[in-house]
Amino acid sequence: MSAPLKLPERLDLDAARDLHAALLARRGADLTIDGSGVRVGGALVAQVLLAAARDWTLAGKALVIAPSTALRDDFDRLGLSDAFSLLQESA
Repeated sequence: MSAPLKLPERLDLDAARDLHAALLARRGADLTIDGSGVRVGGALVAQVLLAAARDWTLAGKALVIAPSTALRDDFDRLGLSDAFSLLQESA
């Protein structure tokens, strides 16, 4: 697996664009996303991550995320409590 993709502390519109571009560049390979430093999540980044989970699954590749508590809480507030199971969450 390649080096983990580290998410920024704040997941805003710019972060969603940057994440989308980074994911496109890493398509076709197993990927770990380091979300341990996230302090503020966002709906757009959640959408990008869930779309990536679908793409990686369809390609037969692993997409693993290590979320921060804040990221997990933000997904919960968005009604996406079970989303991390799609992202093969790591501890």
